[in-house]
Amino acid sequence: MSLVVVGSVAYDGVQTPHGQRERMLGGACTYVALAASYFTEVGVVGVVGEDFDPADRRFLEERGIDLAGLQQKPGKTFYWSGVYSEDMNDRVTLRTELNVFADFRPELPPEYRRRPYLFLGNIQPELQRSVRRQMESPRLVGGDTMNYWIENRREELLAALADWGVLLINDSEARLLSGERNLRRAAERIRGLGPRVVVIKRGEYGAALFCDHGAFLAPAYPLDTVSDPTGAGDCFAGGFFGYLAEQGADPSAGGIEPRLLRRAVIYGSVMGSFCCERFGVERFRTLTRAEIDARFQEFKELTEF
Repeated sequence: MSLVVVGSVAYDGVQTPHGQRERMLGGACTYVALAASYFTEVGVVGVVGEDFDPADRRFLEERGIDLAGLQQKPGKTFYWSGVYSEDMNDRVTLRTELNVFADFRPELPPEYRRRPYLFLGNIQPELQRSVRRQMESPRLVGGDTMNYWIENRREELLAALADWGVLLINDSEARLLSGERNLRRAAERIRGLGPRVVVIKRGEYGAALFCDHGAFLAPAYPLDTVSDPTGAGDCFAGGFFGYLAEQGADPSAGGIEPRLLRRAVIYGSVMGSFCCERFGVERFRTLTRAEIDARFQEFKELTEF
């Protein structure tokens, strides 16, 4: 089954306790698409500038990612840089240069509009709604958001969420969106806004799934070394949605099977963990599906009792 991913393709400058990179391939759309590409066909919708390296384009194409929806415009590619704290739970943004991304208006190629799965990355809620309207009859739509949109575009965001089946969000965003401190109550309040499946990402503490069949909690994979957490949440989303697409998940057929949702959470956690092992997208240059499935099995052994 095919997945369409919409969002930012960028260059990042990152400093962590384990090193520094001045300019590396990044962006939410990039990370989601790379992670999902191990499970299903992926097409991306984004925009880059004239400075986008042909080698980066080749890398994405070699992963089997369809770039028909990747626009190239005059100007520079979106750039972000930041510094992580010693424990890497916090980061300080140094620079945000939207460049061509400032005028991004997602336009789906005709062949994308009939695809069954859509993931909407962190862009303006009105743009997310615009993309959703371009799809003919998607089987499952999901996405994420951020504090800025919750605080400054709340009504637009609520209108967008009404058409989603899945929302992935971190714990602080879930509390802000719902007005609830308790995460279980927060998830139930959010599920009342539209998405019947809510996944709350909790960084080093794992993730929590809330759906019609109840709740499921998963730990984070215990890595020996975290080199760079940039993109880990987006890789979680790619693994989660990619696996559901691979399995042909269909909420219209009596809801998505709980077992599929739980396995999707674990595959999401697996992909996020691999992302953290190297800087940026580097781990995906050598990562194999066999390694992914082996770590999935490790997760099962770690949590089975």
